[in-house]
Amino acid sequence: MLIRPLGAHDAEAYRALMLEAYGAYPQAFTSSVAERARMPMSWWEKRLDNPLDRVLGAFAADTLAGIVGLAFEPREKARHKVTLFGMFVTEAYQRKGLGRELLEAALDAARRQPGVKLIQLTVTAGNDAAFALYQRCGFIQYGLEPLAVRVGIEYFDKVHMWRELKGD
Repeated sequence: MLIRPLGAHDAEAYRALMLEAYGAYPQAFTSSVAERARMPMSWWEKRLDNPLDRVLGAFAADTLAGIVGLAFEPREKARHKVTLFGMFVTEAYQRKGLGRELLEAALDAARRQPGVKLIQLTVTAGNDAAFALYQRCGFIQYGLEPLAVRVGIEYFDKVHMWRELKGD
């Protein structure tokens, strides 16, 4: 499995995988599949070319099988933090260690960013597999955001987690 940063030339595959993620796990994302499906390809290309974001993709041959993003802070007082976002592994590659590989690659990429001291994320309460993965990788829960996402008539809480970035 090859893990590498995605660029604008990967926008079509990235869009397809994200739309799959939004549809399969609507409670895990703030955006809906309908909202994102309406976005033009240029929006997806810009997202992958944003200098403050880095999206990593895991490829099985030519197939994009998983993704994870890092959002770096533009504000001077917050540049020591990075936010992990958009973690998703397509069903065919779940429970095979790819999520861990993507997470480790994201942690390595964050460590290489000068001045970054911590990484934070949110995970939907009840997503026990993701929560356990984040814990195994050193993340600690520091808060719970009630009613963070509404899907239809249901509300879902978000667990806030963080970890310090060291050389490990």
